[in-house]
Amino acid sequence: MSASIDRRALLAGAAVTLALPAAAQRRRGREERAPNPLIRQRADPQIVRQADGSYTFTASVPEYDRVILRRAASIAALATAPEVVLWRRPPKGKMAGHIWAPEIHRIDGRWYVYVAAGDSDARFRIRTYVLECDGQDPMTGRWSVLGQLVTPWDSFTLDSTIFIHRGTRYIAWAQQEPGIATNSNLYLAPLATPTTLGAKPARLTVPTLPWEVQGFKVAEGPAPLIQNGRVFLTYSASATDARYCMGMLTARDDADLMDPAVWVKSPEPVFRTSVERGIYGPGHNSFTVDARGRDVLVYHARDYEKIAGDPLYDPNRHTRVERLRWRADGTPDFGLPAANGDVRI
Repeated sequence: MSASIDRRALLAGAAVTLALPAAAQRRRGREERAPNPLIRQRADPQIVRQADGSYTFTASVPEYDRVILRRAASIAALATAPEVVLWRRPPKGKMAGHIWAPEIHRIDGRWYVYVAAGDSDARFRIRTYVLECDGQDPMTGRWSVLGQLVTPWDSFTLDSTIFIHRGTRYIAWAQQEPGIATNSNLYLAPLATPTTLGAKPARLTVPTLPWEVQGFKVAEGPAPLIQNGRVFLTYSASATDARYCMGMLTARDDADLMDPAVWVKSPEPVFRTSVERGIYGPGHNSFTVDARGRDVLVYHARDYEKIAGDPLYDPNRHTRVERLRWRADGTPDFGLPAANGDVRI
């Protein structure tokens, strides 16, 4: 199941029907309100509308120790939906360090979670691993570690996402490439198996602009959105405090996505801190659709600026949602992050 949105396939690769409460059938076509924040202390959020109209949610938890999943009949209902622990880190050794930014995807009829994990003796030796479910229901199936995502370099790797475009299943991710003095760049490749690439990766972007290098030189958290004849790939940049923000790469949807030259980078952030609305450091987003098929932006942010200590250990990056608007030229208009309070979706 892809987190990208494509009008030709509402959720790329969707081929599963989960149990949908009757209430979800009644909500289809009805506008609803959701609270902002939607879910407190859940960062790096991913919300996916499944083939049956239900929604799944996963995200980083402040303890960085487990992978969680929620399911509900609507986006708003995710706020109070029961949370299931799919997997916990082991007490020591590999994958026993920081657990970051899980995403759930369905590939060839099986459920997988892509998640970044460190080791007990090196919490920041972050690599991407793939968890696999042994059943058709990700909430009740047994999850185990399938293996590490294999890339050309054994280096800091995180934030993998999967999408299908023109018949090819792609994986986009962030990684620190040896020889380039950045914390992470963005890469793209066809996916051969859940843990292996089908071709040499393309380096899509390196953080070089002033807003991408505040505190750290970061391009991470890619999120694809396919509409209006273009492939948009949002990403997040800079340190995880109020300087955190979102940029965007754009390519024509008939272009060779593996050619870095076809991608155009936004010269300024497309989504950033709004002091007037009291929302700080919006980023690490995903996209979903509401019950009527309209686009919804999902992201995390804090509702205060001052942080004591390392912002990575401040727990209050909350999951937020709001309607995504479109300009007349067919490009997404992110505007300013919505203030705290109910939003229409």
